[in-house]
Amino acid sequence: MKVLLFNGSPNEKGCTYTALSEVQKTLREEGVESEIVWVGKKPVAGCIACGSCRSKGACVFGDGVNALAARLDEFDALVVGSPVYYAGPSGQSTAFLDRLFYSAGKKLAGKPGAAVVSCRRGGASAAFDRLNKYFLINNMYVVGSQYWNQVHGNTPEQVLQDEEGLQTMRTLARNLAWLLKCMEAGKKNGVPMPATEAKIMTNFIR
Repeated sequence: MKVLLFNGSPNEKGCTYTALSEVQKTLREEGVESEIVWVGKKPVAGCIACGSCRSKGACVFGDGVNALAARLDEFDALVVGSPVYYAGPSGQSTAFLDRLFYSAGKKLAGKPGAAVVSCRRGGASAAFDRLNKYFLINNMYVVGSQYWNQVHGNTPEQVLQDEEGLQTMRTLARNLAWLLKCMEAGKKNGVPMPATEAKIMTNFIR
């Protein structure tokens, strides 16, 4: 079992990383492997609705999105972390995830997903809600914790003082590890994944 921890902050070792590191540490204690992938500081293009990924199997922009999409089969679950900017996730995060889910979402369907947000003070629940929508539209199983998955602090040192936030990260990691182990046990004992119907698209304007 392996979990992808996506760090959507332009600061590689900032507050979001601190939260994800607490998740990673607890997953390790639970015997679950994980890897933190950083979005980086370079600009990330938004989806331009060109449809290239439908015909070519990859996004028209040859950047980190395609590189990560090619690796998604390695991972059994996804945790997306982002700082809070104007009560929403970072622009890098949403641009990256829009294209990743549109071009390679089938590789994530049926896997657990969780969002983690980091903020100085406010806007966390709005950003958290935005990130969860990627999982909920893609047949993923959203993992929760004892509180909304958020930490508070303006620096990594301050995040480490947020005892409740860090405990929330640990609880999230244990819940995720438990779900992964249950899914693995189910497969070994002949419990099939839910069947999916052919997708129906209903347009309201004719």
